[in-house]
Amino acid sequence: MRNPAHTPANSWTLLSAYVLGFAILMLPRGAHTQTYPVKPVRIISPYSPGGLGDLVPRAVAAGLTETLGQQVIVDNRPGASQIIGMQAVARSSPDGYTLIFGSVTSLAINPSVHKNLPYDPVKDFAPVALCVTTPLYLVVHPSIPAKSVKELLALANAQPGKLTYASGGNGSSNHLAGELFKSLARIDLLHVPYKGAGPAMVDVMAGHVALMFGAAGLTEAKAGKVRVLGVTSAKRSATAPELPTLSEAGVPGYEATIWFGLLAPAGTPTAIVTRLSQDIAKVLMQARVRDQFSTLDVTPSTPDAFAALIRHEIPKWRKVIDGARITMD
Repeated sequence: MRNPAHTPANSWTLLSAYVLGFAILMLPRGAHTQTYPVKPVRIISPYSPGGLGDLVPRAVAAGLTETLGQQVIVDNRPGASQIIGMQAVARSSPDGYTLIFGSVTSLAINPSVHKNLPYDPVKDFAPVALCVTTPLYLVVHPSIPAKSVKELLALANAQPGKLTYASGGNGSSNHLAGELFKSLARIDLLHVPYKGAGPAMVDVMAGHVALMFGAAGLTEAKAGKVRVLGVTSAKRSATAPELPTLSEAGVPGYEATIWFGLLAPAGTPTAIVTRLSQDIAKVLMQARVRDQFSTLDVTPSTPDAFAALIRHEIPKWRKVIDGARITMD
């Protein structure tokens, strides 16, 4: 008796399935991305809810939900200096459905302060788009007799190791901004780390610490609680154009900014990365988004430009970290 599994009709069906499967595998890589996305997209934020590292990706997610036609959700995975979230995405499928909201800390600082970092910021990710950049402000307590950067440098030189500066913790962005300042200005300041930038600013306002490089400061200055001497970006801030950059105020070549952007796992098809980058740029240029983050520099970039920024920032901060002998492990 003939086995039904081997009838001519069944054999032809099986052969057709093999041919179709092979044809799909042989399609150009871009053909697989023509229908993207067909399911929700997830953005992992390695930050706790409520802060800048959470609010920006949520604004982007809301806009992408409209442009992509699929829901884009934000998944908060804070902890371990952003390592938990970064590692999760590095191990995700490179299909465009999982993105990470990276920053100068996770991509340019962590590689040098963590000896056993479980991800490679260059090899494990495909940069999609830089989203926002913000400078830090050099603030001093009003009791400090320095009304300019040059006066502060003179005071530091007259009292080496006596002036204190606060930070949000060892290896934090404002800690490294202070170390870069020390290195380029060739002065000696005493670092006082705190468990977060908020408590650090509180103690500067209270006069327990002399100065700080912080994202905050403008509002506090208007209230007379601190004095702002300059901004850390290469160009003057549109938010406070009257403030000089540290480079023009007495420390040539100084630049330290906080930046954030979206990345996909390495190996994500170029067509998907390009589409996401273009759609993110459209979202960031919307008036409602620019109004929401009016104090930030909202400047979307191409994937190549974002990748170049990361490659530039890693050795820059490694030099500062090595010089100050900063380590987290």
